[in-house]
Amino acid sequence: MSDPREEFLAGERPEDVALFLADSYVSDDRLAEFGDAVENGVLIVVDGERGRNAFQAATGTDAMAFAKNAMGLEGVIEDDLTGGQCPEASTDEDHAVQFVFAFAEEQNEDVGGIYADGDVIHAYAQCTCGTAYSDRWVVTES
Repeated sequence: MSDPREEFLAGERPEDVALFLADSYVSDDRLAEFGDAVENGVLIVVDGERGRNAFQAATGTDAMAFAKNAMGLEGVIEDDLTGGQCPEASTDEDHAVQFVFAFAEEQNEDVGGIYADGDVIHAYAQCTCGTAYSDRWVVTES
């Protein structure tokens, strides 16, 4: 049986999106029916359109508008999409990921840069402090 989460993180599901919703942000046990329960939340992998709609329903924010906003500030998002390091973490506030929206882009040598090196995961996170930030990385073979 295939594992949608592993396939997504391996760059094998470019038509899908991944959503991580922290338990502290959304407390709806029914979400686990649609994805994988992880240590501090749920990670859902679904087709792009359904995923964008689910993201908007869960967060009240348009997924692509959120991604565009988050692109303005680089941070670190864990490669399993369930946490990260807020770039504003030098302050005294608590910093934890509330949610993540991610998609995979297939390798494209014509574009160059990291896109020539392999499939790329684009991830966008919202921190409890209100900061939205992004990260991207080339999928590596495990």
